[in-house]
Amino acid sequence: MKSYINKHKNLIKGFIALSLFFSADFIELFLVDFNINIKNIGIKSATIISCATSIVITILLIVLYRKDLIKEWKIFKKDLSNNLDIGFKYWMIGLALMVVSNLIINYVFKAGQANNEEAVQKMISAVPYLVLISAGICAPITEEIVFRKVFKDNIKNKIIFVLTAGLLFGYLHVSSAESFTQFLYIIPYSSLGLCFAISYLKTDTVFTSISMHMMHNIILTIVSILI
Repeated sequence: MKSYINKHKNLIKGFIALSLFFSADFIELFLVDFNINIKNIGIKSATIISCATSIVITILLIVLYRKDLIKEWKIFKKDLSNNLDIGFKYWMIGLALMVVSNLIINYVFKAGQANNEEAVQKMISAVPYLVLISAGICAPITEEIVFRKVFKDNIKNKIIFVLTAGLLFGYLHVSSAESFTQFLYIIPYSSLGLCFAISYLKTDTVFTSISMHMMHNIILTIVSILI
């Protein structure tokens, strides 16, 4: 039994990580995206519960991958400047692809605001600075562990890893889409996910994509709070 666990430990850890992540995601969809029970508990209370769940899941994932994260943190620090340069370059590529595809979806297909973005805006309006912690710090850590670390550990083919990590990341953000035009937002979200996956491959440390993901989310959240 012990030898079986050791042989398949990456797969087992990945399954646990995915289970933890999607349990939190389900709670958020239940409370905010689907607007179930919002009238009973209020958007503020729903947002607090969602953010608190996100914080707990982040801590659990860090504990689950603590040994790997310590190793990859050392790799990140050892060549910090180069890792950040690579991460920033691919983040800029992903951001450019996001902007262009968002413009096309909005002006050609008249899709309006993405459902995921609409839900986030509701949360920000309710408890802005708690959402800054949840979206700016917790989400990048959990999403990079789940969509980059888990898949990189279990998918040895680099191209399949990048495509899987990017497309599933994109799908997560449009899973509540109610129309084809809303589903098109998988393109901008996947573009960023693909670039984060490539930056992880290039540097061999998940902290490269975590740092860029954090910067991306913090900037967008602060802008949303200010305007």
